[in-house]
Parts: sequence; structure tokens; C-alpha cells
Amino acid sequence: MKNINRGLLCLVAISLLCCVVSAQKTKEEPKPVEEKIPAGSKVFISPIPEFDTFLKDAFKAKKVPMVLVDDKSQADYEITGASNSQKASTAKKLIMGSWHSSEEASINLVNLKSGATVFAYSVHKSDSAHGKKSTAEACAKHLKDRIESK
Repeated sequence: MKNINRGLLCLVAISLLCCVVSAQKTKEEPKPVEEKIPAGSKVFISPIPEFDTFLKDAFKAKKVPMVLVDDKSQADYEITGASNSQKASTAKKLIMGSWHSSEEASINLVNLKSGATVFAYSVHKSDSAHGKKSTAEACAKHLKDRIESK
């Protein structure tokens, strides 16, 4: 009987602990800033190793309604981000017959006046035929959709 009570007491204690941790986690998560991104806004793309040039080209190809500027002091927004590529392994080439790389990228659009992140997007393409171009175009497309939706 004592073992059952101890087991029940442990189960209740663990359940309570999980509830407390879950409640604290919910309080700490920031709410996304819902801000209209006006078409024609000026944006500065920070250097992102081996990706920023693809992103600039994607802005033009996808006709994102923002003006790219080379001087951060002239911009309303700044894009920062990261990108990662992984070439196809020998096993992938031999077994699957695929030479396509795996690509990941994420961008954040920050309002330079308020410092708030107003847009964030992350993309993962496990079998990308066009490499960084594909991920850059996905980022540009989703930003364009966000600008035009509000």
C-alpha cells in the first residue's frame, strides 16, 4: 500500500511540475508584432555569407514591393538572417541518384525605428535543384505575400 501511495504522490508531483513549467514557458514567449509593412519601404539587406546576393536577386525576380538600399541609414527596415548548405553525400548520389543539395535559410525583417521584428521566415529544402536561389526566392515570395496581404 505504501508503494502505491508513493507512486501516486510522485505522479501528482510530476504533473504539477509540468503544469508550472508549461505556464512559465507560455509567459516568456513574446507575441509577434503585427505591423503593416508598407509597399515601397526602403530595406537594407545585411551581409549574409554566400546568401545576401541571392536574396537581392530574388527580390527583383519575385518583384517584392520594397526598395533595396545599400546604406543602412537610408533604410526603414533591415533584413538579417542565416543560410546553410549541405552538398549531397556520396551515399545520396549512389543510392538515390540525386546530386541536389539540402538548403536552409531564415530571415528577419526589423523595423529600424522601433527595433521590432515585423516578419520572420525560415525555409528548409532537402532536395534543392537550384540551391540557395530556391531558398532565397521562397523568402522573397513569402515577404511579398505578407506585404500585399495587409
